[in-house]
Amino acid sequence: MTKAERFEGCIIGGVIGDAFGSGYENVVKEKEDIFYLFGNPEIKEPKWQITDDTQLTLATIEAIINDEKVKPESIINQFLKYYKKRKLRGIGASTLKSLKELSFGGHWSQVGRRGEYAAGNGAAMRIAPIAFKEEITNSEIRDICIITHNNDEAYIGARSVVIAIREILNRNWNGETNLIDLIIEQIPDTRVRDRLIEIKNIESLKEIGQLGSNGYVVNSVPLAISAANKIREIGIEEMYLQLIEIGGDTDTNCSIAGQIAGALIGRKGIPEKLVNNLKELNEFEWIDRTINKLIKKEGWL
Repeated sequence: MTKAERFEGCIIGGVIGDAFGSGYENVVKEKEDIFYLFGNPEIKEPKWQITDDTQLTLATIEAIINDEKVKPESIINQFLKYYKKRKLRGIGASTLKSLKELSFGGHWSQVGRRGEYAAGNGAAMRIAPIAFKEEITNSEIRDICIITHNNDEAYIGARSVVIAIREILNRNWNGETNLIDLIIEQIPDTRVRDRLIEIKNIESLKEIGQLGSNGYVVNSVPLAISAANKIREIGIEEMYLQLIEIGGDTDTNCSIAGQIAGALIGRKGIPEKLVNNLKELNEFEWIDRTINKLIKKEGWL
């Protein structure tokens, strides 16, 4: 499989996860024993829509297109461009804080949220395109993360996503072995690492989800990686459905899992019915154009 096919699979898989999962984010299920006097209400499937998971990922791709070095400044320029055009949907508190301060002239190294509340999954959700630029170092990945999340756990969560995708690109993981073991070997002692060690031999995604499925990076990223780890066993559509069933931060959990799984199976491995749902969105042309523009620039054809 070519790098172009893996890149397209990665981004499309992530966008589908975002759009599919967004309607279920933090939805609390009603108890099954509830009695309705006039019969059970009609259950409507939420409409697909992309959120900041996809928008900031695409902004990162556009930064790579515009600047070969992929500096934090180039990524900031794209983020601010989207922010000022009111193009971002569902933006998290840490990212919003950074964008507001950046728009008033704050320096990228100082605006990212710090402390416990900065340990969200916002850096991890947009980092996937960076994995395809294998010359980018861990130090540079950290700089890209701290624009919005100046926190070690947030950085290690994002780095874990990069490692997962690079293990696929380097043909060290084909979906048949435990991806989590490969990641554990390459990250430092953190809560993210502790969680990965805790769950690496748990078969049930539901059981893993019971440890936490919200936007806290220690919950979200290990859950998403565990879901992608099962792609050969359950397929990508069932992977999304199981994450949605678990609940919590469903759009980001599905998006990160979709990026990793999509990189493994490629664009052709994603069911056409899911891609067709995506094509119904107004943003699809922009998504498709951005993906192909980077593939052409990098010569991955």
